[in-house]
Amino acid sequence: MEKISWQSPSNIAIIKYWGKYGNQLPRNPSVSFTLKHAVTKTTMIATPLDKTSGTPQVKFFLAGVENPAFADRVTKFFGGIREFFPFIESYHYEIHSENSFPHSSGIASSASGMSALALCLCELAMRIQGQTEAIGTSSFIERASFISRLGSGSACRSLYPKLASWGETDAIIGASDTEATPCEDWLHPLFNGFHDDILIVSKKEKSVSSTVGHGLMDQNIYAESRYNQAKSRMSVLMDAFRTGDIQTFGEIAESEALTLHALMMCSTPSFILMKPNTLKIIEEIRNFRADTKLPLFFTLDAGPNIHMLYPDQIAKEVADFRESQLKDLCQDGFMLLDEMGEGPIRL
Repeated sequence: MEKISWQSPSNIAIIKYWGKYGNQLPRNPSVSFTLKHAVTKTTMIATPLDKTSGTPQVKFFLAGVENPAFADRVTKFFGGIREFFPFIESYHYEIHSENSFPHSSGIASSASGMSALALCLCELAMRIQGQTEAIGTSSFIERASFISRLGSGSACRSLYPKLASWGETDAIIGASDTEATPCEDWLHPLFNGFHDDILIVSKKEKSVSSTVGHGLMDQNIYAESRYNQAKSRMSVLMDAFRTGDIQTFGEIAESEALTLHALMMCSTPSFILMKPNTLKIIEEIRNFRADTKLPLFFTLDAGPNIHMLYPDQIAKEVADFRESQLKDLCQDGFMLLDEMGEGPIRL
């Protein structure tokens, strides 16, 4: 029996990945902040099959409660990676996972969850091959990024510290559709220690999954324009990261968030994931910025919850604003105060 545990973070995309083709390949490049406190801890217990064990079984427990739906998803994921991990059908799997945030509510729980699971699988492969010294090396992380992408596209970006891109782009040499690229070296000192306060408007599971949303892009009449927009924005944003141009960063971050939700609203069938308090918080943030001239910006993932982005230098002012104006707009006053993180941790 092998017992393996990893913790992996969520990430928040600044340029959004929305639309895919082939085997989990992106229609446009994306780039994201790796988070520190929004994490998934996963323990995988792999028990070898014997002659009486029958076919491989997957049991999945989320926060201590067995979840057959997640077990089915993991079983499908395992079936898709057999060519890379031939051992996958030689074990039974018991997987225990827990998040530091509400799952399936638009905080990229699939990114943190699938990246943590991919790290467990890659470590199991190293143990089987007797190459435990390779665990945690750059080649190990690259492989985990590739494998995690097959389970959840955005998961591949969670494997690297602070900033990571995914998808071919002229802006980044060596960028790939098949795995993420670390971009920490692009960051101007102004962006180091950047905050992401996640304001939980709704803890409920979102009504339309990201998988369904991606599929609807195939028939969206604005799809090609959107993909071209994202590609052109990559160069501008990466230059902003390098030069410390926080104003350009903020303009792109907010426009990308609203573009993502506009694409949802004009798909067929259309769907709306924002809630009334989502819009109220956006308005409050814009008013605060107009009144104070401080660089406070927002973005959203595919859900109703707001990510509030700002540099460490204005943390006190934002904290006062957050507590006085925004907390009551969050469900049960719940906010996850996060920041840039260093990537996965082996437990």
